[in-house]
Amino acid sequence: MITNKKATIADLESIAPLFNAYRVFYRKVSDLDAASAFIKDRISNAESIIYLAFFDKEPAGFTQLFPIFSSTRLKRLWLLNDLYIDKRHRGKGISKMLLEKSKKLTKDTNATAVILETEKTNAIGNQLYPSTGFTLEDDVNHYCW
Repeated sequence: MITNKKATIADLESIAPLFNAYRVFYRKVSDLDAASAFIKDRISNAESIIYLAFFDKEPAGFTQLFPIFSSTRLKRLWLLNDLYIDKRHRGKGISKMLLEKSKKLTKDTNATAVILETEKTNAIGNQLYPSTGFTLEDDVNHYCW
């Protein structure tokens, strides 16, 4: 059975290994202590919303959203910065459930959108997001400094 919850500091031991694995997926050096400290700071300072998913009570995945604001829309947006499902639990619908949770957060907070980015080579993500209602915006340029 798949369940989910909004994470609290009490969930740190469940989230940190998943967050560390997520970073390793994106070619970062494994550092469980740093991953744990980062997540602890985000939760303690109320700087993000993290939804933690469980499969049969075992931590299976998470998504982390950060609030940002649109000056032109005069509203909040949610940046879905992180989405990760443990390899053992992929293909079970957990990512879709977490995306629906993100959409509900957007509606519940009267935000204007959920935005995200992923690598062009992320074949799974690039199939997942359109299948759950996200549209690829190709009329803007994304810059980074």
